[in-house]
Amino acid sequence: MIGATSKAVFHSLAQVETLQRLASRYGMRPGGFARRFIAGETVEEAISAVGDLPGRGLRLTLDYLGESVASFDEANAAALEYTRILNAIVQSGIERNVSLKLTQLGLDVDRATAVDNMRRILEPADRHGFFVRIDMENSPYTDRTLQVLETLWQQGHRSLGTVIQSCLIRSPQDVRHLNEMGVRVRLVKGAYKEPKTVAFQDMGQVDAAFVELMRDLLDHGQFPAIATHDPAMIEATKRYAEQKGYAKDRFEFQMLYGIRRDLQAQLVAGGYGVRVYVPFGKQWFPYFMRRLGERPANVAFVLRGIVADR
Repeated sequence: MIGATSKAVFHSLAQVETLQRLASRYGMRPGGFARRFIAGETVEEAISAVGDLPGRGLRLTLDYLGESVASFDEANAAALEYTRILNAIVQSGIERNVSLKLTQLGLDVDRATAVDNMRRILEPADRHGFFVRIDMENSPYTDRTLQVLETLWQQGHRSLGTVIQSCLIRSPQDVRHLNEMGVRVRLVKGAYKEPKTVAFQDMGQVDAAFVELMRDLLDHGQFPAIATHDPAMIEATKRYAEQKGYAKDRFEFQMLYGIRRDLQAQLVAGGYGVRVYVPFGKQWFPYFMRRLGERPANVAFVLRGIVADR
């Protein structure tokens, strides 16, 4: 499958230190090739970059990039930085919506560390009316991510959501459980290289699973986010909602910063809610490579940018 091959190639490239050094040197300079997809390296840059979104009828969620920290101190530092980011968002007046990864907050250290750091973030987030989305990482983290979410949910943190990947064979049962809990779900196809024992390897199967999960979320979910740039998946969602008589404000579409702005505008013009996922931070390279793996057509754009920068 071309998609699986692309993911594998770019996953491998993301580990190459020479590429990481080149990317760090050239990617985020003013006009650098990565700025098409990354809103900046600081929250201040990100806030500035999203200033035009409300005027275009778009919602947003900010994601401070980082993952797979290996120490208690690194995890605590990430949580502290997130509290600073929340304060900056409040002061700026932009929409109070963020996304984060649990391995950035210590899930690889131990589950208790991740839960404690999430509480440190959720206390000010709840106080200031934020919605917090826990991003889903690759399949070894699925159970642990959902367990942390459920622990926090039971402790009364209800302005929480998570992400489900249609490529994973287990996802229908996860969606049913999250719907029963009342958790808001973002549905994606999945950007990680996964083994055939846990994930569909054929894109047709991934798409079919996406449509089935989308229907379950629209029927039984709590304001689901249908996150895709695939026109076929978008049309399937619109068609199903129309067939069922669902209002357009029952759900929203989500798309990545810098990708398919034309499609974002078309959906807004059609009366649909569209949220833009806005990543920022110094640890942007792994995210950037996953985006290239999903959309290999972007490679030519990046290569032109590197040549121009040099």
